[in-house]
Amino acid sequence: MRITFALAATAVLALSGLPAAAEYARIQSKSDFVAAVNGKRLTRPLVNLQVTPGGAIAGKGAAWQITGSWSWKDGYFCRTLVWGGKDLGYNCQVVMRDGAKLRFTSDKGAGESAVLTLR
Repeated sequence: MRITFALAATAVLALSGLPAAAEYARIQSKSDFVAAVNGKRLTRPLVNLQVTPGGAIAGKGAAWQITGSWSWKDGYFCRTLVWGGKDLGYNCQVVMRDGAKLRFTSDKGAGESAVLTLR
């Protein structure tokens, strides 16, 4: 019994020093989204974007220009995007935040995700 308790106590102490796993929280409103991105760049390897409070998207991705526009509809970030001359179309996305990380998940949360860092 003492050995079991000692092992359990050791495990608890060892785990308590580990950092918590990433905990993303959904951004629910346009005002919260604007507060997160206003005056910042969204980056990831080879991508550098500016998303303005007025609804514009501009930047570069893998050396090609990115332009577009966005709006907030029913709890989703909805955007049109042109990358290197290719129209990527309209898509509404779930946006989740964990500190300086924003995770955008396409197709209202059912599609692929991309994580960008606020800088």
